[in-house]
Amino acid sequence: MMTSLVMTDAFQRLSLALAIGILVGIERGWREREAAPGKRVAGIRTYGLSSFLGGFCGFLQPITGPILPTAIFVFFCITVLVFSGMQAAREKDYSATGTIAAITVFALGLSAVVADMTATAASAVAITALLAAREPLHGFLRKLTWLELRAALILLTMTVVILPILPDEAVDPWQTINPFELWMMTILIGAVSFAGYVMIRLSDAKAGILLTGACGGIVSSTALTLSFARQSTQTPALSPLLSAGAMLAGAVSLSRVLLICGVIAPDILKELAASLGPAAAILAVGGGLAGLSRRSDGGSDFSPRNPLEVTVVIRFALLLAVVTIVTRATLAVFGTQSLVAVAFITGLGDLDAITLSIAKLSSQTVPADAAAHAIAVAAFANLLAKTGLAATAGSIGYAVRLAITTGIATLAGAAGLFLA
Repeated sequence: MMTSLVMTDAFQRLSLALAIGILVGIERGWREREAAPGKRVAGIRTYGLSSFLGGFCGFLQPITGPILPTAIFVFFCITVLVFSGMQAAREKDYSATGTIAAITVFALGLSAVVADMTATAASAVAITALLAAREPLHGFLRKLTWLELRAALILLTMTVVILPILPDEAVDPWQTINPFELWMMTILIGAVSFAGYVMIRLSDAKAGILLTGACGGIVSSTALTLSFARQSTQTPALSPLLSAGAMLAGAVSLSRVLLICGVIAPDILKELAASLGPAAAILAVGGGLAGLSRRSDGGSDFSPRNPLEVTVVIRFALLLAVVTIVTRATLAVFGTQSLVAVAFITGLGDLDAITLSIAKLSSQTVPADAAAHAIAVAAFANLLAKTGLAATAGSIGYAVRLAITTGIATLAGAAGLFLA
């Protein structure tokens, strides 16, 4: 019985090693499918054999010791390097990707035998996806500017350098401001906003107004709504599409609030989803229907500010600190009933700060249902503010469409809030 189990495990591991090589070989072979037979250094069979050889070396190690498997690996590497060098000299192509992929496949075959099979299989899939993403990655690098690279470095500096040295305790006399938590929340918002900013930069708004609206909702739905409003007055014919983009931005903004609460305060998320979920769904459906009714032939001139600029990051951190102090001071003086008023006033200008401030309040300070109600009020106040911007800066068609859909979404959210 034991021998049967050992044989089954060996068969599974060797099969995984072979499958890894075939998987990578399919991707490599497809990329070079136009090459004549015998003109490629490696294809499906070569990568499959390479991975299987790595797995076989994993079986040899307990029997022969590390010397023979190591010698086989060295000989394999020399062979791959020699043939890759011959191909590079012939085709004047000095890419090292194929060589590194072959060595990696050998190592993954070895790992399939001596290490965890699940982790090895996942690594193989990730590597294959990375190899297949050559064109998108190269396109990303071509579009990448120094500003985006600097922003990524700022995010890494905020996370790796600054965050660990900040004190993880309250530093003010009112025990309100925790620098570590404050900076962590600033990083969270900055990272989410930067993801939307990158998507807009990659599309260059050429993918259409709807995609720009959805991505803009991750960065700043208020800024996008105002930008689209101004564009609607310049090009009234685009008002239906621009309003659809603004609706999608609102839906993404509400979904972003749910995401933040899900990360920071899952208890609040359960209460909040009943109100913001239906509202986001109505905005998304409204935006989709409005967008499908007309073709998106034009782009958008929406150009968001980089959310990881130093001044933007510091300003948000200061705003978050102020909102946190005001929120907790109001609670201490006037009680939980005052939280809704603070949320409404603050939500008119910025939704992220009040969401984070309330979400960080402990359940002992504010019950989950009261916190969810306050965040929902802030979210709907923010929708109201964007509707006002559309009415004052946009065309009539843009403002009316956005106002009607926002009103329906607000009613649905209010109904969900009271029924929950």
